[in-house]
Amino acid sequence: MNPKHEKYQRLIARCAPLPPTPTAVAYPCDRSALQAVQEAADLGLIAPILVGPRQQIEALAKSCGVDLSRYPIVEAPYSKAAAEAAVQLVREGKASALMKGSLHTDELMGAVVKRETGLRTARRVSHCFVMDVPGYDSALIITDAAVNIAPTLEEKADILQNAIDLAHDLGVEQVRVAILSAMETINAKVPSTVDAAALCKMVDRHQITGAIVDGPLALDNAINLEAATIKKIESPVAGRANVLMVPDLEAGNVLAKSLSFLAGADAAGIVLGARVPIILTSRADSVTTRLASCAVAALVANARLTTSRALG
Repeated sequence: MNPKHEKYQRLIARCAPLPPTPTAVAYPCDRSALQAVQEAADLGLIAPILVGPRQQIEALAKSCGVDLSRYPIVEAPYSKAAAEAAVQLVREGKASALMKGSLHTDELMGAVVKRETGLRTARRVSHCFVMDVPGYDSALIITDAAVNIAPTLEEKADILQNAIDLAHDLGVEQVRVAILSAMETINAKVPSTVDAAALCKMVDRHQITGAIVDGPLALDNAINLEAATIKKIESPVAGRANVLMVPDLEAGNVLAKSLSFLAGADAAGIVLGARVPIILTSRADSVTTRLASCAVAALVANARLTTSRALG
């Protein structure tokens, strides 16, 4: 086992006893998308339903040696139609997860958030990276780096709850969330510090549940115990956070990409808050990262199924 991917391998191993998750794959029309599907299916993480132009998918599969005989194909002539058809498969109960193929993220999410025909719930849709950072003890969840550009306090409450729920679905025993800003003190001139304080009070009032939450915290004292000690920050989160909540999309995107390209981290992506988990993969992702994204979605889908059965 490559020690760099040890955290991801643990996630994938947790899926071994689970049945493959029925997954609608929207527009798998390039080599990397189709191979990602095959890799995840071969490991038993997903049971894919391919949605897109049949002739194009079959020709692509032939050119890259992918056996399509195991996978049903739902005809959709172009990418937007494929996104809508994949969403419809979820609405009909035929799929428990949604996976991005080679279409643009905006096309897929546009179909997801449509009021009448999409997959909205009462919860705000948000994105999480589950990052395997070399040298950090546990997988690190970062939210939101891809969906919500400049979230309001109300939206941040949903984003935070989505991330906490994800951590529990992944088997994290004690979820410790650091709400990030540029500083660890509350400053009225820095709105993210005020939002962080409000979110912490919402946790105190049980409006947000399931985690130990602290903020505002700067990145150094959120993840480095020595930095927190030097600044005399006494907190059960400081120095040991396993979830990082960023103030806006730009901060999240810069943080995640910095970890990826400067620290050699991998970033598995998932969207939460819809009826089913949504797997976001990139052509730049490694094989292990793609599989980790599918494993995360499988664990979330299984947790929801288990909860649904328990409720009756």
